[in-house]
Amino acid sequence: MGDLSHQVHDFEPGIEPSGLFWTIPIDDDAVSVHPDTGVARYHQRNLRLPDYFDFENAVSPNPSTTPSVVSFDVRWQPNGKPVVETHDPDFGYEGRFVPTDSTIRFAVRHRDGSFSARSDPGGFIQVDPGGAVGRERNGVFFR
Repeated sequence: MGDLSHQVHDFEPGIEPSGLFWTIPIDDDAVSVHPDTGVARYHQRNLRLPDYFDFENAVSPNPSTTPSVVSFDVRWQPNGKPVVETHDPDFGYEGRFVPTDSTIRFAVRHRDGSFSARSDPGGFIQVDPGGAVGRERNGVFFR
């Protein structure tokens, strides 16, 4: 794990009593994926999430949080690199992935007004490395 000594915010859904962590349902229209072209988008607006401030607090038995709101728009676009195809019968996995460049625009704020931050207004931040969009099959779906 990397150095977390400088982390000051951790906006995430938390850990459920069942043990399910960092996972929440989202609306169908929040995600758009076109696996064959490498184009995808994941966006949320005014999603209510607590700020746990740092990882250590987030995984502690009694974390302290501040109610917050996050908005983000993540986009993937093909970058012209060759498509990656993989097939591994030993591990029961195969896939076809289009390499992409990725960008994000975001805004976060504490609901009490004590903190807010955002990417440049209207601007997107380039994510490095980019990523990939595609299809994979594994487990019982790998035959």
